[in-house]
Amino acid sequence: MKDAYITKVAKFLPNKPVENHQIEEKLGYIDGKKSRAKNIILRNNQIKQRYYAIDEQGNVTHNNAQLTATAIEALCDSDFTKDDIELLSCGTSTPDQLLPSHAAMVHGILKNGILEINSTSGVCCSGMNALKYGYMAIGTGQVNNAVCTGSERVSTWTKAEFYEEEIGHLKALEDNPMIAFEKDFLRWMLSDGSGAMLLEDKPRGQNALKIEWMQGFSYAHEMETCMYAGAEKMKNGELKPWSEYHPEEWTRKSVFAIKQDVKLLGEYILVKGVNSLKKVFEKHGIGPDDVDYYLPHISSYFFKKGLYEEMKKQGLELPWDKWFLNLEHVGNVGSASIYIMLEELVASGRLKKGQKILLSVPESARFSYTYAYLTVC
Repeated sequence: MKDAYITKVAKFLPNKPVENHQIEEKLGYIDGKKSRAKNIILRNNQIKQRYYAIDEQGNVTHNNAQLTATAIEALCDSDFTKDDIELLSCGTSTPDQLLPSHAAMVHGILKNGILEINSTSGVCCSGMNALKYGYMAIGTGQVNNAVCTGSERVSTWTKAEFYEEEIGHLKALEDNPMIAFEKDFLRWMLSDGSGAMLLEDKPRGQNALKIEWMQGFSYAHEMETCMYAGAEKMKNGELKPWSEYHPEEWTRKSVFAIKQDVKLLGEYILVKGVNSLKKVFEKHGIGPDDVDYYLPHISSYFFKKGLYEEMKKQGLELPWDKWFLNLEHVGNVGSASIYIMLEELVASGRLKKGQKILLSVPESARFSYTYAYLTVC
């Protein structure tokens, strides 16, 4: 196996940051009313600002592929141009369309000649899986470099107009015209943006990061679905996909809205997360003392203390001074979050040769966890 190095990291956050009081001005008021859940959710997640690919008039400024291509272009300079890319590996939860693949659309924007492409699906782990594909492609000698990305354009999925048909249907039934909490919850959690990493088979420049290993775990064999879109969750826990609904029901039930089973999330995300951390430490023969920087992707600061306490409980305590987070001023950007977090750490100037970085990404969709262990060169 050849070694693979992250030689450059870039991000793109569209437009001006959106403060908490501006969210509904951007996304709209459902049924013309302020959300009753908004303040509670924001108080718990402690996110102060996020980014939307929407302008002041509510018009879309970037689609997902454009966000991704912009981050990739930020990697390029006179020493490495987009025409030098041998492999393009892109992960996202929110592609612009069902087909073609997200990576194909990004390649179409870049217009940088023939190359290999790979698209990884899923939720937050899709960005890490895109990275792992590039890591393995270099490791096996298939390519000398790879550009890997994570990106989300979720704002249009959570705009008020997305729920208008369902609200109208509820009113017609003389029911309470209020969106269910599992749909409203994520409107105050998610952000738009993209991140990109350049992987090469040799270290280059300052703060190149050698990928020592990557590891993933899925608990789908024992856990029902927690986060989903394009489907409805039945009482037995199974999903009924959009393709089994009549087209009229797609809007009436907001089938394509992103939804979260909050009870299931709170009960299992931390326990399974620390269990997977324990497994990865045991498999690779390391422990908390072998980590200088711990970068956990968490969707809310509500989980921060709980994660720490669960680590202590399972004998895996990582002291607070090793944690590096940026959720408060960037927001939850799903599959792009770990890219944006690492970019900020590299740009901080704090890294020193020989230090070890642990990237940790959970995915609540059906409880998956992915890790990467890096060495500063």
